[in-house]
Amino acid sequence: MTTLDRDETRTPTVVRPVRSPLPLRVAVPVAVAAGLALLVAFPPYGWWPSAAVGVAGLAAATHRRRLRAGAGLGFLTGVALFAPLLAWTNLHTGLLPWVLLSLLQAGYLAVLGAATAWVSPVVDRWRWAWPPVTGVLWVGQEALRDRTPFGGFPWGRLAFSQDSSPLLGWAWLGGAPLVTGVVAVAGGLLLVAVWRRWPGVRWQPVVGAAAGVVLLLTVGWLVPSGAGTGGRTVRVAIVQGNVPRLGLDFNAQRQAVLNNHVDATVKLAERVASGAERRPDLVVWPENSSDIDPLRNAAAGARISQAADAVGAPILVGAVLAGPGDGEVRNAGILWRPGSGPDLAQVYTKRHPVPFAEYVPMRSLARAVSKQVDRVRADFVAGSSPGVVDAGAVVLGDVICFEVAYDGLVRDTVDGGAQLVVVQTNNATFDVAEARQQLAMVRLRAVEHGRAALMASTVGVSGFVAPDGRVSDATGFNTRAVVVREVTLADGRTPATRAGRWPEVALTGLAVAALVVAGALRRRREVTAAG
Repeated sequence: MTTLDRDETRTPTVVRPVRSPLPLRVAVPVAVAAGLALLVAFPPYGWWPSAAVGVAGLAAATHRRRLRAGAGLGFLTGVALFAPLLAWTNLHTGLLPWVLLSLLQAGYLAVLGAATAWVSPVVDRWRWAWPPVTGVLWVGQEALRDRTPFGGFPWGRLAFSQDSSPLLGWAWLGGAPLVTGVVAVAGGLLLVAVWRRWPGVRWQPVVGAAAGVVLLLTVGWLVPSGAGTGGRTVRVAIVQGNVPRLGLDFNAQRQAVLNNHVDATVKLAERVASGAERRPDLVVWPENSSDIDPLRNAAAGARISQAADAVGAPILVGAVLAGPGDGEVRNAGILWRPGSGPDLAQVYTKRHPVPFAEYVPMRSLARAVSKQVDRVRADFVAGSSPGVVDAGAVVLGDVICFEVAYDGLVRDTVDGGAQLVVVQTNNATFDVAEARQQLAMVRLRAVEHGRAALMASTVGVSGFVAPDGRVSDATGFNTRAVVVREVTLADGRTPATRAGRWPEVALTGLAVAALVVAGALRRRREVTAAG
């Protein structure tokens, strides 16, 4: 045999023939079903295994397709996921904000769909590359979505669908990005098991994929919880004062909302005085519990002092503070001590105000789209320091509302010495589904950093979360409630806390590498076809 003959016989093993994708009449419903499978993994449904099914469905629908078709199918998946997941955004603001936000978020899954189509040559060449490639592409997509535009919107990350799953344990090792990657790897394993046209496929891929999924679940279940070097306990009370009525005009009842929280705290103080309840070391009020600036309004300050003095413990108050400039305000957590009032050295100003809700970027352009932006009369100014608040008995890591979705904002408080993670939130403009989705994020943060955590809401859901993610004393929605619990503090750091953003950086880097390898294989295939 000549050298040329030997080269020709080797060619088919180097470049495999291009196989056909799923028929479009099948791929379209599969893409929509993938979005719905992703949706029901999140609260209030909580069918966490369906997240991997949704990942597999999107990958199957887009495999071997052209980029434009992959993007279109990814967009369908995104709409099916985000439109119902974010339906709480249209309860009091109308359809337009909900539609625009849902379509924007779906656009990122369109990018993912195109990327998944692009890497098809990698998967066709190395079958078992499908799970890791799927995993890193999902992490890369979320890394982009979590940061753009205007600081990003991380709602709907795969990691936040796993609050009751054994896979939640992976957060202790690498945070939310690693949990997302593991869920997507599980989806890739499912696809390896069921894909239709692998040459010579019998039972081996099914067994291998099943073993892989079991391994992922087992590791997540066996990962230890907590951060160590703790053990000291404090007694913490959450006051959920409720509002006169739900909706955007809840802040028109600012005095009533403040009175609700004062009155509930005074009743707690009466129980303490009677011996029915032990005195707490700390009381936590939610975001917007005082929309009257208590530093400038003497009457509001006096009412908060009344509550703090009665209960005999410092109160972390969620307040709207005026300034620093004219027409500007701050969303803040301020420590109010019994006997002395506000501790101005222990004030946290929200670092990530919500665009178009707490401030309006490009206001004149936004007004041309919808005059609803004028509901935001004063822009909230972002703080610059992590929410580390020293309450004496405990150092708090305070984050406000949607900030719990952002990895760095929570991690900064733990790096700053926080022993307990506190999420102050106001769900009065949303519904119970949104509140439970937010509580799922708190559960992940507790496991990620090995810290006890709590969520304090104006209307619910409020509750305590242990370092292993278990929820205790969760309140009902749209009710007044006071819950008190002994909380164990921690000072250590988990592997995820130590690693910081590096797991996400590494996995995103691997996603870029997969795209580059796919480009090289495509180029090689084109050269071979031309030759």
